[in-house]
Amino acid sequence: MNIEHVCNSLIEKKIVCPWQLAPVIDNRLRPFVHNPQKIFAPYVAKGMTVLDVGCGAGFASLGLAKLVGEEGLVIAADLQSKMLCMVKERAMRAGLSDRIRIHLCTPNRIGVREELDFVVAFFMVHEVPDVRAFLEEIYALLKTGGRFFITEPKIHVGLKAFQQILRKAQVIGFEIAERPSVIFGRTVLLVKSM
Repeated sequence: MNIEHVCNSLIEKKIVCPWQLAPVIDNRLRPFVHNPQKIFAPYVAKGMTVLDVGCGAGFASLGLAKLVGEEGLVIAADLQSKMLCMVKERAMRAGLSDRIRIHLCTPNRIGVREELDFVVAFFMVHEVPDVRAFLEEIYALLKTGGRFFITEPKIHVGLKAFQQILRKAQVIGFEIAERPSVIFGRTVLLVKSM
């Protein structure tokens, strides 16, 4: 059984991709495909408070930490403690542990309390058991004018499924601000207007 088959099976059952696959997914080549500093630079500024929800091994968290600078904060949230240990180790090695705070969430609640400027959900919304509740929690955490960057993997999330996520987000009150281009991804930038 290959890794793609295992991941597809887990996604169909809405089971989170296990931490054991992190080195395969989040390897040294990933920044060449998904460079977080390039992807998020138009939206993230120094001093911001950012949530990387479903952060995995932290490829986005590290790039975001460089963008928010010494005055900013990245909350790396995941429901797998092993993933968060990887983020913590990588942040220490990169000299960024002072700007990255790890947070263990549950399958049904993120559970952070900070007001957020920006949220990233990179290849993870399809794993959430209740998408509407997830979107509502993000909406409540964002400041007015705060932005929510969602990208879903094309190989696992069809156009109709992605459009359902967008419809749910719009019902809650999000507005579509942009449709950035991310390799292998279906992507949208949402904004909380009120």
